[in-house]
Amino acid sequence: MTQRIEAAAFRPTEAAATRRGPWLTRHRILVGVGTLAGAAAIWFLWFIFTAKSVRFEGQPLPDAIGVEGGFAFHLGDTHLLRTGSYRISASHPGYQDVDFEIEVGSDRNQAFTIPMVRLPGRVAFEVDPPGATVAVRGTDVAARAAPFETLLPAGPQVAFISSERYQDATVAFEVEGMDRAQTVTATLAPNWGDVTLPTRPSGADVLVDGESIGVLTPGPAPIPAGQHRVSLKLAGFKTWTDILDVEAGEKRLLEPIFLEKADGLIAVTSTPAGASITVDGAYRGTTPLEAQVVPGRSLRVRAFKVGHTSQTRTVAVDSGATRGIAFKLEPLQGEIAIETQPEDAELWIDGELRGPAAGTVMLAAVPHDVEIRKGGYAGFRRTITPQPGFTQSLKVKLLTLQEARLEALKRVRETSEGHELVLLSPDSIRMGASRREPGRRSNEVLRDVRLTRLFYLGRHEVTNAQFRVFAPGHSSGAFQQTTLDADAQPVVGVSWQEAALYCNWLSKRDGLGAFYEVDLGKVVGFDPSALGYRLPTEAEWAWTARHVVGADKPLRYAWGDQLPPPDRHGNYADQSAAHSVARVVIGFNDNHIASAPVGTFPANAKGIHDIGGNVAEWINDYYSIPDAGDALNPFGPERGDYHVIRGASWQKGTVTDLRLSFRDYGADGRRDVGFRIARFAE
Repeated sequence: MTQRIEAAAFRPTEAAATRRGPWLTRHRILVGVGTLAGAAAIWFLWFIFTAKSVRFEGQPLPDAIGVEGGFAFHLGDTHLLRTGSYRISASHPGYQDVDFEIEVGSDRNQAFTIPMVRLPGRVAFEVDPPGATVAVRGTDVAARAAPFETLLPAGPQVAFISSERYQDATVAFEVEGMDRAQTVTATLAPNWGDVTLPTRPSGADVLVDGESIGVLTPGPAPIPAGQHRVSLKLAGFKTWTDILDVEAGEKRLLEPIFLEKADGLIAVTSTPAGASITVDGAYRGTTPLEAQVVPGRSLRVRAFKVGHTSQTRTVAVDSGATRGIAFKLEPLQGEIAIETQPEDAELWIDGELRGPAAGTVMLAAVPHDVEIRKGGYAGFRRTITPQPGFTQSLKVKLLTLQEARLEALKRVRETSEGHELVLLSPDSIRMGASRREPGRRSNEVLRDVRLTRLFYLGRHEVTNAQFRVFAPGHSSGAFQQTTLDADAQPVVGVSWQEAALYCNWLSKRDGLGAFYEVDLGKVVGFDPSALGYRLPTEAEWAWTARHVVGADKPLRYAWGDQLPPPDRHGNYADQSAAHSVARVVIGFNDNHIASAPVGTFPANAKGIHDIGGNVAEWINDYYSIPDAGDALNPFGPERGDYHVIRGASWQKGTVTDLRLSFRDYGADGRRDVGFRIARFAE
């Protein structure tokens, strides 16, 4: 029989049934904490004995200092750090944050400097006058117009301040930095003077160097410091002009200025342009032309041009008004009969080949450039103006190249208008005068000049007759009861511009390249390589007048070194002119009250007449006070307002004027100033 086995109920023993207590007891916690505290104390003592004392310095000492890279113990202003690398960060109000590395070494006590850099400062610039330009040297701040504010590095700075019409200023200042605001102020000193110009009537517009400054008289007018051309313009009155030398900050009252009633103005044009214009017989220039005329009366205006019919109009112009006049001139024609040796030469007219240089050609009665060319020959060139109803004859013998060169260098040449030219071979000359020389002026600076180009110089001054071929209406006038207008007398009353234009006109007639460059009827420059007629340079004139072969010094006067001149030596202010000029040469008589016919008195050693007297002479050079340095073939300054005048005249009788070193200047014509022509030989 099978026995059944069944599970019996479990009953624990007494020991198993007993409950266990917690593992983390109070006793165990106290034991653990004590153990850790002991270990920490041991570690800290070890750290204290092995760490280095590190002190941080800075100006100023940062408010906050951070240490990364290891345990650091902060004790007052000292940090305890073990040897090794650490990264230090620091900050302080008003300074840039600092982040850098240090290496703590084995020394017990160590110190590190924290580089403290002030933040930039906010600097405002306020300048009187507003709008002045401020530039700060050595910074990236661009120049700007004040007032403005900008950031600038802390420390000393220098600002440069400038403004138109004010004197420049330099201002040194200290930028506090630390993002603090500060203001730099400056007041610029005016660079002008206040000039009062009492005009009668008042209300004239003030112009400085040709530009209106927006001030009406009497002002005061703020005129920039320095030398300036000041003009006063008022409708119905003539423009008043003077040169004023103004100092910055000065206050000046000029003498009363009485404005003159304005002339009338005629504006004359012609077809073709370039017609000569006379008003009541007096030459006034070429078209297009504006000319001032006496208002309120009938005027006879005549236009004429070579090769064209002339026309005349009668007009009247009110004071301050402008009257336009237009002329249309009809062209005329003439014949030229040409014979040439050798016969197979070519004829060129106005740059166009016209065939063999033989026979008769019909041309408009205006100037034409006529050339005759043949290979191996120098050729012939001349400006010819055909005459209506008259056959002109042109006979030309061409020269070989060698013959032409010898011909070009003849000792004496003659122009188509009868000017006799003397060939001169210059060398060196000392110009100016010693400070100890009686009568010397400050513009007679001693300087050595060397001339190397052969040149021709007119034996005589240009006469009235010669000049009237160029300007038929010209009159040299009279001085008191003595005429200056005889044919053989030197032409006077011509401006420098008119003298230069005469040289170009004569060059064209003689087939020479023009020396002066002309724009709208005005000389604007010159070509130093041209062989056309011109006015002599100041150095050429001085060499011709003062150079003496074998002498160790140049002539003082045209006759020698002592006063008075020998009788009848030249034309100066003599006893016969005592009633008409202020100063005369005591004890001297030349028997001429005013200018004498050219060639009346003996020539100098160079064969030149009247080089130191009769009339003073226009010179090619612009006027200036020259430098004392040496010069080679000088043409004078490149620009200027006036030109040099050299030589004494029938009006000059003082020691200053009679000396050959005397230098005068001007631009407009005078009754004792004429000119003579010159040209380079090759």
